Order: sequence, then structure tokens, then C-alpha cells
Amino acid sequence: MDLRSGRDERGIAAAADPSALDSADPLRDFRARFAMPDPDLIYLDGNSLGRPPLRALERLTRVAAVEWAGELIRGWEHWLDAPHRLGEILATNLLGARSDEVIVCDSTTVDFYRLAVAALAARPDRRIIVTDRANFPTDRYVLEGLARDQGREIVWLDADPIDGPSADDVAAALEAHPDDVALVTLSHVNYRSAAIADLPAITAVAHGGGALVLWDLSHSAGALPIDLAEDDVDLAVGCTYKYLCGGPGAPAWLYIRRDLQGELRNPIQGWFGQAEQFEMGEGFRPQPGIRGWLTGTPGILGLTAAEEGIAVVAEAGIDRIRAKGIALTEYAIARFDRRLAPLGFTLGSPRDPGRRGAHVSIRRADARELTRRMIAAGIIPDFRAPDSIRLGLSPLTTTFEEVHRAFERIAELAGTA
Repeated sequence: MDLRSGRDERGIAAAADPSALDSADPLRDFRARFAMPDPDLIYLDGNSLGRPPLRALERLTRVAAVEWAGELIRGWEHWLDAPHRLGEILATNLLGARSDEVIVCDSTTVDFYRLAVAALAARPDRRIIVTDRANFPTDRYVLEGLARDQGREIVWLDADPIDGPSADDVAAALEAHPDDVALVTLSHVNYRSAAIADLPAITAVAHGGGALVLWDLSHSAGALPIDLAEDDVDLAVGCTYKYLCGGPGAPAWLYIRRDLQGELRNPIQGWFGQAEQFEMGEGFRPQPGIRGWLTGTPGILGLTAAEEGIAVVAEAGIDRIRAKGIALTEYAIARFDRRLAPLGFTLGSPRDPGRRGAHVSIRRADARELTRRMIAAGIIPDFRAPDSIRLGLSPLTTTFEEVHRAFERIAELAGTA
């Protein structure tokens, strides 16, 4: 396989030399730019929390010890613009958006709530929200609360458990509720199976039915190319602590298409979204554009770490990252077929690399206990009930050699279970 393009109809053979694959990896030098204090640990959970860039740790020390300690409140003279500055980097390098359409702030749950509330308010004569039962839990919980409080109804898509919802599934929901669907909201990459939804087709179908579309890109951003402007996406949210390596609890980001920014209203009116903020005037008058979607005081340490994570991903280039992600997951599935399928495992992710994100799920009835044994053996995956082990293959920090050793060790542990 050409690691620069990710294209090879035959994929990567299970017998391929992992050392040779690592030597041919054009991103191999980026691994040294991340903190790895335990060289023997095989970390396969970058789809939940990415490894820390060394530069992020250095910047955090400087911001705390020099800027906070030395500048004190004067630091706000250059801290104030951080949410917008990071949003510009994300928008233009990794999300295919315009520079004034993304801002980094709050948490994914809070941003999702705000955008969902705003979208529903923009469709007051429509009652229906469309999402799928396998969507990420925080999104489902927010929607359930909104439906309860606003008298809305959720139409739940019961999609294929591996491949996820399709444009046809969404079209059927729209046809069953003509002129009554206010919002369609889905995850671009399924958090369990890694299935990639057809974002352009689903967005077009939803628009054809008069609905707004809100995408959760938490498992997409930093792992695969996204083109929000080209695909005419209305709204999107995502986190920065997975493939963007922003650190635990790092701030999220939200996207609002430029032409909607004057129409939608931020339901949480905080002082950082106020025009002429420090005049402390009466009445809320939002800043124009995406800046009006700030709420409270941003966490500068969190933004500092996120900025360095986003910067290193942008420098590596999303096309090269995607090619490496395809290569890693193809190799992992080849090793799965050779070493784990004979032991009663089933694959919980799509086999088509074009339909799969940067993690692979493997399934067996004893997955919960096996995950505990893997962690004790120095392999860090994560478990998702009832029977899935997710193996996150973060392209900038995971090697083919690690994948090879992980599958060998999993086979040993599973064979003695």
C-alpha cells in the first residue's frame, strides 16, 4: 500500500513486515513530537484521548509560570482572541470551512445543546427531530431533554449496527413526516463501529425535506478530510481531545455556516458573546458572526494545549493522516483475520476502508474481561458494552509494529481465557 495515498485494492497483507511499513511511513517522524514516558506501553485509545504533544506541555508550563504568574490580568490582552484564532486554524486546515465559521469554546455537550436549541427555534412549526439509536449518548440525552421540554418528538433510526444510518434511512423518516422534520442530527463517524456516514448525501436529503442538519464530528476531526463548506453543512460540533490531541477536558468547537449566523440565536447569552463586552452595558447585544456564540470566560490552559494539538495535526496534513489511518486499520483487520477470527471474535467495523474511520472494533462475548487483561498486559484499548473492544489507531502516534505486537498479545490472552 502507498501510505501517501492510502490506495491499494488488495489492502495490506497480514504477513507484511510491520518494520518495513513503519520505515515507509511519511509521518513517522511526528511520533517523536509526542510525550511517551513508557516506551513499552501499546496505546490504542487515541480515539478517546490523544497523546500529549511535547510542545503542548512546554506551552502549558510557559502560560502558567510566565504569562499567568508574570502578566496576571494583563495576559487577557493576548488571551482574549484564542477561541477565534484556534477556530480559524481548525476551519481552514481541517474542516473545510471558512475562517469565520468556527470557534473553540465550552464542551461538546454544551455546544451541541446550544446548536440544537437554535436549530429547533428556527423551525418553530416543525415538531420532529431525527437521529439514530446508536448515536453518541450525550447527543441522545440532550435531544431527549429538548423533546421533553419543548414538546418535540424524536424519530429514532434503527440503522445497521455496523454500517450505521444511510441517506435512505433519513429519506424514509422525512417521507413519513412530511414538512414536520425540524432537525436531522447524526455522528459522522460512529463511536462504536467507526462507520462513516455519507455526510454529503444525508445533508442534501435533509435539506430537500426542509430540515436543518447538525453533525457531530468528534470522531472525524483530525482523522479524515471534512469539507463543511462544499457539502453545505448547516451546523457541526466536535471535541479536541481525541485525534486533535488537545488534552483531557480540552474545549470543544462549534461550526455555523456563515449565512445562518445572523438567523440563529445563541440560547446561552454570556458576557463573552456581548458586543463591547467591557462596557458592561444593560441588555444583551451579541457580537457579530461566530464571536457571538462565545458564552463565559474561556479556559486559557485548555485552549493552550488544544492549540498545540491542532497545530501539529494541521502541519502533518489531513490527507496524509487519512492515508495512514486507512493503512493502519487495513493492517489491523488483516491481523484480526489471521489471529483473532479463529478464536471466536467477530469484526465490529466496516471492511470497506472508505466507510471506516481510524479505529477498529473487535467483538467477543468476554470483551469486558479481556479488556481488563489487555490493560494489565500493557495494551490500552477501551471497552464498549456489551461486547466491543475499540482499538484506536491514531495515525500520528501509532506504529505498525505496535499493531502487530498488540494482536499477537490479544491472541495469547484470548486463547487462554
